[in-house]
Amino acid sequence: MKVLAVADSDSYLKWAACLLRDLPSGCETELAVIRTPITPSTAQIHAAVDGSAADPPVLSARALRRAAERFRPDVVLVACTGPVVDVLAGDVLAGLRPRPVFVSGLPGISVPATEKAWLFRSGCDLFVLHSGREVEEFSEIGARLGGGGQIGLARLPFLRGDAEVPATGPRDRVVFATQAKVPRRREERERVLLSLAELAGRRPDLDIVVKLRALDTERQTHNERYHYQRLWQSLAEEGRVRAAAVRFAVGPMHEHLAHAAGFVTVSSTAALEAIAQEVPLLVLSDFGVGAEMINLVFEDSGLLGTLDDLTAGRFLDPDDGWCKVNYFHPGGESDWVSRMVSLVGQARSGRLVPARSLLEGPEFAAARRRARMRVEVPPNVLRVGYRAKRRMRRYLKALG
Repeated sequence: MKVLAVADSDSYLKWAACLLRDLPSGCETELAVIRTPITPSTAQIHAAVDGSAADPPVLSARALRRAAERFRPDVVLVACTGPVVDVLAGDVLAGLRPRPVFVSGLPGISVPATEKAWLFRSGCDLFVLHSGREVEEFSEIGARLGGGGQIGLARLPFLRGDAEVPATGPRDRVVFATQAKVPRRREERERVLLSLAELAGRRPDLDIVVKLRALDTERQTHNERYHYQRLWQSLAEEGRVRAAAVRFAVGPMHEHLAHAAGFVTVSSTAALEAIAQEVPLLVLSDFGVGAEMINLVFEDSGLLGTLDDLTAGRFLDPDDGWCKVNYFHPGGESDWVSRMVSLVGQARSGRLVPARSLLEGPEFAAARRRARMRVEVPPNVLRVGYRAKRRMRRYLKALG
């Protein structure tokens, strides 16, 4: 079985690389990055594949089509943001012969399920999710809207235990995992940093680490208007914090958690990684709990706390019942690979009925043409300049 995986951003690339490792032995795989305004940097690409393979190439849409025609994949894993999934499956890679099975999904927490996510991926034959709750919610949307293909269950790659790094020293680190989209307001982000600074003052024995998703010069899946490192520098210049009280770091989360005594976030999939490594944690509720804060899933988890808890160094343990429903299902329940293999068998025998995209038709043609233009972006558009940033903002706004 040949599997071609295509990613468009840092988080989707990490997810795709990990899913490829779940495939049965003997599978032939290729991994590529589609060039868009959110293409990860060379360093991000190298970190995403975690040294397990050569860094994947960054390809234009035309080059990706040619690569697919040469490779003749049985499966195309479209690990991309919604509009890019739609344009790749419905346009750029449409008409491949033999027709591959198209697989897509979401790389992190996907609660609550959204119609938008289903619509953009409705042209794919298999939609990969990571918890029983997600499967139930998206199944309801699929039944109501129609279109789409099967839904498969996988364990989030970093919850399988094979990425854990044993601690080689004391657990003396508090890790704050940032999230690009929330909280949205500058003053809210400053409150988090000030609380971390206060914790550092109270507990000089702790190493306070702000774990960044990307450096200020690197692209992310979502735009980050107020980057934490820039905010910290401003606070230090104003004399509101001691510059050395907190340090900023990138790199694999599991390496930081191996030394962590506590973990904190506003909304990050890394909270699940902390649970997997048995690190006490806090999910901050000061700015609200709901879909707009991307933390609705943590209701009833036993993990919601406040900035006051953070400054006091109080961290929590999750509720066991919540864990079983949310992301910590037994490995034997994961069925995405078996579903994919079955679909490939149907495709080879000519019995596969392709998924029906809900975005086909003349009313969606203009939007798809615009999306096609975004994946045809030439390399010079990716330069960090005023015009490039403006194009990036427009593109990210279109992604929602």
